[in-house]
Amino acid sequence: MKHILVPVDFSEGSVNALEMAIAFANHMNFNVRMIHVIKDSVFYQKNLNLSNLVEIKNEKVIHNLKTLVSQYATEVKNTIDYRIRSGKVYNEIANQAKYGEAELITIGAHGTSGFEELWLGNNAYKVVNNSPCPVMSVRNSYKRHQIQRIVLPIDDTPETRQKIPYTAYVAKQFGAQLHLLQVSETKKESVLERINEYCNQAASFLANNNLDFVVEKIIGNNLTDITIDYSMRTDADLISIMTEQSESTKNIWLGPYAQQMVNHSPIPVLSIQPY
Repeated sequence: MKHILVPVDFSEGSVNALEMAIAFANHMNFNVRMIHVIKDSVFYQKNLNLSNLVEIKNEKVIHNLKTLVSQYATEVKNTIDYRIRSGKVYNEIANQAKYGEAELITIGAHGTSGFEELWLGNNAYKVVNNSPCPVMSVRNSYKRHQIQRIVLPIDDTPETRQKIPYTAYVAKQFGAQLHLLQVSETKKESVLERINEYCNQAASFLANNNLDFVVEKIIGNNLTDITIDYSMRTDADLISIMTEQSESTKNIWLGPYAQQMVNHSPIPVLSIQPY
């Protein structure tokens, strides 16, 4: 049976992501698998005088993971278990997802400013960028675990349509309404026509699958900002994006839009890799 993979560093943010993963798993009939990555065990293992420290640390990690399994076992429809890996955090998470055939990764995200707990804060977007499967990033402040409205920003890149099938699948599981949001940083007619064409294709797919959806259009200075603003105003529960978004020169210093979204959205973000 497929499962949702949850990186856990025992911070409040990672436990919140675990609770979101359980809600998703119960709706989708998946198992839940936690993963904890020990970053410094290689150092300990190479130092014979300190070799016992890695065993002590591993025992504590195992104890904490078993505690989480026990705490949430009755809330999980199917099964919940864990894996422990050693190495670079984002590499090990991506490898576990790939070779463990994870359907989705759910990870806590703390943004680029403020206190970053343990290793999640530094690795959320690296996981998004390297994952073989969709990644849902969840900010610590977000506590709702039901999905009623999903925003899909449609931009002028051909890849923007690739997120539609998986997001539609999620929407169907939750009975959620989809918001096709045409977003642009220009009023150039050729760009707006292309976005509208992509949106019409997406709308046709959703209609053929009997999904509830609405269509909106917004032009602004930054795709991330206008998408988040719209999502907040409509009380959305999830924003679905591609990991590669169009970029403009004035925003290069801010990084890719996908990274901006993961770092700044107070609403969970579902990031999907292009084909």
